[in-house]
Amino acid sequence: MFTKLFFALCATLSAGWSATAHAAADNTMPGIERIEPSSWWVGMKSDQLQLMVHGKNIADFTPELSYPGVRIESVQRVENRNYVFVNLTIKPSAHAGKLLLQFKKAAEVISYPYELLARTAGSASRHGFNGADVILNLMPDRFANGNPGNDNVAGFADPLNRASNEAGRHGGDIEGIIDHLDYIADMGYTMIWPTPLTENNQDSYSYHGYSATDTYKVDARFGNNEEFKRMVALARKKGLGVIQDIVLNHIGSNHWWMKDMPMKDWISYDGKFVATNHAHSSVSDPYASEDDRLTFTGGWFTENMPDMNQRNPFVATYQIQNAIWWVEYADLSGIRVDTYGYSDTAFLSKWSRRLTEEYPNLNIVGEEWSINPAIVSYWQKGKVHANGYVSYLPSLMDFPINDALRNALVNDEGMDSGLNSLYTALANDSQYPNAANLVLFEGNHDMTRLYTALNDDPALVKMALAYVLTARRIPQLYYGTEVLMASFKERNDGEIRHDFPGGWAGDAVNAFTGSGLTVAQKEMQSYVRQLLNWRKTQPVIHHGGLTHYTPDHGTYSYFRFDDHKIVMVVLNKNASVSVLPTARFHEVLQGYAQARDILSGQAVDISKSVTVPARSVLILEVDKHAP
Repeated sequence: MFTKLFFALCATLSAGWSATAHAAADNTMPGIERIEPSSWWVGMKSDQLQLMVHGKNIADFTPELSYPGVRIESVQRVENRNYVFVNLTIKPSAHAGKLLLQFKKAAEVISYPYELLARTAGSASRHGFNGADVILNLMPDRFANGNPGNDNVAGFADPLNRASNEAGRHGGDIEGIIDHLDYIADMGYTMIWPTPLTENNQDSYSYHGYSATDTYKVDARFGNNEEFKRMVALARKKGLGVIQDIVLNHIGSNHWWMKDMPMKDWISYDGKFVATNHAHSSVSDPYASEDDRLTFTGGWFTENMPDMNQRNPFVATYQIQNAIWWVEYADLSGIRVDTYGYSDTAFLSKWSRRLTEEYPNLNIVGEEWSINPAIVSYWQKGKVHANGYVSYLPSLMDFPINDALRNALVNDEGMDSGLNSLYTALANDSQYPNAANLVLFEGNHDMTRLYTALNDDPALVKMALAYVLTARRIPQLYYGTEVLMASFKERNDGEIRHDFPGGWAGDAVNAFTGSGLTVAQKEMQSYVRQLLNWRKTQPVIHHGGLTHYTPDHGTYSYFRFDDHKIVMVVLNKNASVSVLPTARFHEVLQGYAQARDILSGQAVDISKSVTVPARSVLILEVDKHAP
């Protein structure tokens, strides 16, 4: 009865709270600058919530609340009196609604309505991306400009400068992504991974999104939080999930914290610039010095990217809650974590455990940019370490196979080079607890574009894409690869991140419609569309086993298989036709005489041999139950 009366009272008082609620939505109140997280949910796995309250001398006030099922467990004041941390317990019996936080000092009272929301049905059991998906990595600023009205926003530095490819903002935004969801879905993608959309109000070079100045707010030049949420909802209706790019390791130098830090050690090295040594191996190296490990994880990327000190428990809790908040708020299908291994190692164990406790089926992929599988595999859940370290991270970006694939296709064949090097690299899957859950990519926003890396050779691009899309991995492609977008050979971010043709009014070429594309570009776009849409329907590729055979005279053959189907893939780098006797593959093909070429749709006799055209990839389906 008390609960019913309480909620009736809340409804009666709602009109009186209107001005207050409006101010809270803007994260500002008289005496309170902001409270983060800005909202939360009832019915979470953990019943604990830590609120960071920021306001002038707010530590002089005592927080109170009266709300059924919610209580203040403790209040923690820190060295900066402009902050107070309020620890709440939210019992399973608590209902969604607005609870009134009151901050009292003698006769002075500051009231703040804090919203507890109801979770979407099935939120905790949401399924993330997996082997059935294909991920599209795109840069919002360079993909499509749907709303020119937000190209420049008052109060934001780094204005629109489309003439600067290297550093300028170009105006792409959330509305631009929404406008082209049909194109993305039609191509056959099932997941979208935009680079970070959070506010980056830096003085310059802010378009990439990796220098956050507010981790709870979408950058106004991309749109706003509600537009992002709307984009995710519209994408879901078209069979597309959204993966959020989260940066744990660092923030931007213009982050609001930097003007008024909660405590001296909120930022590594007490807020003083010390460069990271980029020594990735130091974390797992049993012989590394502690100073080297600390410099790697605590050092800053640049002076414009302060390093978060996750050894501070308040920082750790803040970042854990921030990631959970975005999953719940935006209805995400996954998380990609930038510069994963640079964060504090103990914190990463706690962060990955808490996220996967809240969302047991959510996939999270970390970026560990190393071509050494021993370093990459260190972070995957299930890996047993002599030092006792435990990780709960489900997935990693597969830099080792990406590197091996690119080199294999351009290097001459030899015992340890060409396709042999790719074959050997795959044997390192023994290092991973779950190699099938790695994300294999052909390229991304930090790498020379695939077409350029493969010497502007469409035949090699087709081989690379076929491998990525049929490997025992979760595949990820980079925007523009389907139309042979190029860059410089050496890394140049501006060239890697060209505007997608057709994303801006007046573009002479429009890849969304095909207008102005060359014959080679149209052919590649059609090839990618065909492969992606075929892959959607292939459980054998999503979850099947794999057997591969040592490369032979410029060819490399491997098989995906399950109880219903076999898929044979052959890469032929030769300038001539290759004929492969199928007797060599008797372990997989014995008893089968017919297959179907998935690209041409033609029936193929495989009873004695298969013929692979020069410089091409052959993909054959064998139905195990066909007569």
